Amino acid sequence: MADHNNQQKRIHPLADVEAPRSPSPTHPLFPRNTSKSDNPNGDHHRSPSQPIPRRTFPVSHSKPPKRKRSCLCRLLCWTFSLLLILIIAVGITVGVIYLIFRPKMPKFSVDQLQVVQFNLSGSNSLSATFDARITATNPNKRIGIYYEGGSNIEAWYEETNLARGSFPKFYQGHRNTTALTVIMTGQTEDASGLFNRLQQQQQETGNIPLNLKVKQPVRVKLGKLKLFKVKFRVRCRLVVDSLTAQNGIRIQNSSCKFRGIRL
Repeated sequence: MADHNNQQKRIHPLADVEAPRSPSPTHPLFPRNTSKSDNPNGDHHRSPSQPIPRRTFPVSHSKPPKRKRSCLCRLLCWTFSLLLILIIAVGITVGVIYLIFRPKMPKFSVDQLQVVQFNLSGSNSLSATFDARITATNPNKRIGIYYEGGSNIEAWYEETNLARGSFPKFYQGHRNTTALTVIMTGQTEDASGLFNRLQQQQQETGNIPLNLKVKQPVRVKLGKLKLFKVKFRVRCRLVVDSLTAQNGIRIQNSSCKFRGIRL
């Protein structure tokens, strides 16, 4: 019994063969040629002639950010490109139409002017009625003109509108000449001074200058295509020998000019 107790006391714990062994350090904890010191700086065991080691830190170079085109710049570029393409397309279209149709402006002339009424009433009101014969000519070979309603023709002396009227609606074909009869009527208040100036000018010069201003909406027909409505502006300058009613007056000079087109 005593021998069994002595054998138990002689048994010593053995190392666990299956337990993982801690790896032995392969790198020294301190740099070579240096000694361990409790001082963090390690300056107690460094000789005065030995240079102090400096730590080097890696320098990181940041890449510059990539430039991005803004949405506004792209939008402006696309808008400018589309406008440029549109302008070029319109120019080409207009050029082709011009070469095919060779458009020419219509011509107007005042052939006759008759004074139906031109007198001053007791209330200093001037009543005027003119009967004008106007010729409209379309010189184009392939272009027709629709004279629409809403036209306006006015007879002016200096800065006074004496009478107004309008053209009838009609279609004028290719190379066509149409004679129109237009009646213009008007009334001017406080016209005693105006009436006296007209009589004085007729006595001194033997003529009276008048202006006819025409605003005529039309539609141009190119082949079978009827375009949108535009407005012609024409001005005719007349010189007549008198404005006496019920007498045949003579047009001494007449000239009409095309003033332009308005949408």
